[in-house]
Amino acid sequence: MVDILQHITIQNFKTETGFESPIIDLTYQVFGKPLHTAPIVLVNHAFTGNSEVAGNDGWWKGIIGVGKLIDLNKYTVLSFDIPGNGYDENPDKLIKNYKDFNSRDIAKIFGLGLEKLNVDKVHSAIGPSLGGGIAWEMVILFPDLIDHLVALGSDWKTSDWIIGHNLVQEQILNNSTKPLHDARLMAMLFYRTAISFKHRFNRSVNEEKGIFNAESWLLHHGDKIEERFNLTSYQLMNQLLTTIDITRGRGDFREVAKGIKAKITQVVIDTDIFFLPYENYETAEMLDELGVENSIMEIKSIYGHDGFLIEFDQLEELLKDIY
Repeated sequence: MVDILQHITIQNFKTETGFESPIIDLTYQVFGKPLHTAPIVLVNHAFTGNSEVAGNDGWWKGIIGVGKLIDLNKYTVLSFDIPGNGYDENPDKLIKNYKDFNSRDIAKIFGLGLEKLNVDKVHSAIGPSLGGGIAWEMVILFPDLIDHLVALGSDWKTSDWIIGHNLVQEQILNNSTKPLHDARLMAMLFYRTAISFKHRFNRSVNEEKGIFNAESWLLHHGDKIEERFNLTSYQLMNQLLTTIDITRGRGDFREVAKGIKAKITQVVIDTDIFFLPYENYETAEMLDELGVENSIMEIKSIYGHDGFLIEFDQLEELLKDIY
């Protein structure tokens, strides 16, 4: 069963910055078994994703579906939209004051959504990139909620490297005449790798356009993001990605992480130049020292950060014991 977009109203939400929102409309979708009839898998979407994680147009249908890694005959798959991501195409619901929100706020909102749905336990919270960072925040905020945290191409904090990347993104968004288009071009260079470009294009030329195919591909991605996203949502997601940090206001990592009850699984992509794998291995070492149950797995891919959208066979093999 693939569900339709549903709504939860959260009232009087106060962000960490002190901004008070009278009403937040939290949209979500449910796939597979009906709620409260099977183990629940919470899927947190990536930067330009949404709650449509399965079905014909599902952005993660490669691993979520009947007979797939996360089998819809076995699990209830629940996915919230990050408020302000624009998926419901209601301009009144966009968040223009995006600086008032951070990734921990979104984790709190997701937790409130689960409470409204009378969900007090999930089998796993899984998410790539930004979605994984929000899941990390959730295992700290709600220590008894999640049995397994599965973070792919992600981390418990935003690195200095990503903070720098996101600053350049923000400058493009604020100053370009085609902000979405141009920011996406720059971002795609971090989501893929030099070797993947050579493998795909090898300096070939698009004769019709009179430009290199590498240029044509990037321009295509710029055009596509303009068709399915909007500037306000992109600014918000960039802000959320910049603010992942489970230690903010709480102490150092060891102090914060020692209370984690979930089983932590980190999946890295060996060629990722966005969330760098060596930082995940450092995290795994610290978790080992703390006695927190964890594992770290590695996808081999030429595609870099976007490997979580491409290497489905490897994900199936790596995560089969969890699902």
